[in-house]
Amino acid sequence: MPVGLLKRPDGIYIDLSLSPLTLTAAINEVFHSHCYFVGLNYPLLVKALYGVGPDTGVPAPARLATELRVMEPERIALYKNPKMGRGYAEYYFETLYLDEMTLPDGTVIPERPTKLDVDEFVAEMWNKGILFGIEVAAVAAAIASTKADRITVATELEPEPGQDATVVEVSSDLHRSDAPKTKADGRIDLGSFENRFPQIKANVRLLKKLPAVPGQPGFDLAGRMTPAATPKDLTLRFFAGDGTDAVMVGDDEYLVSTREGFLNVDSKSNRISITDKIVSKDGVSGRTTGNLELAGAYEEFGDVQEQRDVTGGDITVHGNVYGNIHSRGGTVVLDQNLVSGSIANAAGNITVTGVASGSVISTRSGAIHIGRAENCVISGTSVILGEASNCEIIAEEIRIEVAEGCAVAGRNVEIENAGPRRRTEMVIYVLVKDVSQFDQEIADLELRVAGFEAANLAAREEAERIAAVPDVRRYLALAERLRVQELQLTADQGQHLRKIAGAVATELQAISRLRTELQAGQTQQKLLQDKLVRVLEQKAEAAGVARCGLHMVSGDTVVRTMPFQADVAALTQLPAKDIKQRLRGTPNGGEVLFSDSAGSLDWHLNARQRPVAG
Repeated sequence: MPVGLLKRPDGIYIDLSLSPLTLTAAINEVFHSHCYFVGLNYPLLVKALYGVGPDTGVPAPARLATELRVMEPERIALYKNPKMGRGYAEYYFETLYLDEMTLPDGTVIPERPTKLDVDEFVAEMWNKGILFGIEVAAVAAAIASTKADRITVATELEPEPGQDATVVEVSSDLHRSDAPKTKADGRIDLGSFENRFPQIKANVRLLKKLPAVPGQPGFDLAGRMTPAATPKDLTLRFFAGDGTDAVMVGDDEYLVSTREGFLNVDSKSNRISITDKIVSKDGVSGRTTGNLELAGAYEEFGDVQEQRDVTGGDITVHGNVYGNIHSRGGTVVLDQNLVSGSIANAAGNITVTGVASGSVISTRSGAIHIGRAENCVISGTSVILGEASNCEIIAEEIRIEVAEGCAVAGRNVEIENAGPRRRTEMVIYVLVKDVSQFDQEIADLELRVAGFEAANLAAREEAERIAAVPDVRRYLALAERLRVQELQLTADQGQHLRKIAGAVATELQAISRLRTELQAGQTQQKLLQDKLVRVLEQKAEAAGVARCGLHMVSGDTVVRTMPFQADVAALTQLPAKDIKQRLRGTPNGGEVLFSDSAGSLDWHLNARQRPVAG
């Protein structure tokens, strides 16, 4: 027996511990010597030589056949060459006959029918170049059949492709949930998704790399190996964007988050990032995201569709907005247009680069910048517009290049060009804080100051009249000269002066009393004047600054004051319908500062006086 084959009482065994090359040489030696295996286990033979087929367990001798026989020449002649195709071989099965033969003793055996044998077929096909892929069951069926037929008796084995390296998700946090959102009260919100933008914690394993798995080789009919294509590998760090990194954990490689934030997957590069800002390119609609309620900043490259709400902070939309944006703070930026929607920012600026049409824009504390606004209600701390038509605007400070048919109310209003639009008038209100509570006190103080001033003047005039009496005037002149020591009196002159003093004593007492009253009156007048100045200053401080500047008026335009009690911020926070009603309704009080179809205006509030145009 060749090396690798063992003959035992119960059959022929093949030693699976030897190399396929050694076993192939042994089988080759058997078949080329025109021997064949009776009861051949062909799948075991293929497994031993080529490693194809079911596992046979531990390497050990395995029973390959019952016995080994030599083929007679007349049997060899029965097997013809197969028809070779591309990757397969065909054989024509037909009825066969053994030729007439004469035995040594002279006995003649006539021609007789015979059949092929499967075991012989395997051996002879080996000798004809088919070392692999014989369909034993098909061959046995064809031999058993009485019908002549050409069948495929052997096929080559195509290489089995391997598996390219890939990544798998290892965190459930990666998955969005597009199920309807459940509210706190248990009701279902059909307009919102449960978790459209997942939030990821730090140091979370997101993806795991599965290494490439090599494929299985194939074999042609001659037993030559056909190698499988090399599977593709991948580099996991190429998937790492901002906030993620590729790390090895034992023998496995993972993509891990390095900080807490929102998951962002770039559809072009497949990079996964964890950012402080949510970035979306799908737009906001009932199909893509539903209504959004976000904990962080949000950047949208698509459109926000009608009846969709976006709630968050630091919101940027690069597309058009037809829905509603609610910001808890930060800035709201629209790169394109706002149409029939709304923007509300609790604390921060709002910028609309394009056109705002039929919308409501408001911020409790911040500036609003809009390129062009049409039929909008706008309120905020500061409003700066390029063009505005048919809008209602209220703010502390307002700057507009061109305003047509608008109703504007502000503390500091400056408009380059103002005028009506068709049948809609142009109205400008200068917000003037109502400080009338100071007026009564100011009037009382002014009245009291005037009273003391009149009394002091009367006392001064009466004292001067008495002092003009000749005897009184002479006495007062002598007394003044003696006081400054310009005159020295003799005893007789002193006696004479005392007589004069006695004669004008009544007048001197009256002058003394009037001078005392005048001094007291002047003191009271000074105190009241100082208090009046302080009250006027308080009124001016309470009234604050109010100004209106119109550089050019093109058509009927009215400017008037609008007194108000509360802070301006309270007016800017009114609902849109109340703002429209207040600015478009019948004026309640106030003073007309300008009413003309041409000209200009530069008006400043003077809180110490009645407001006047400058």
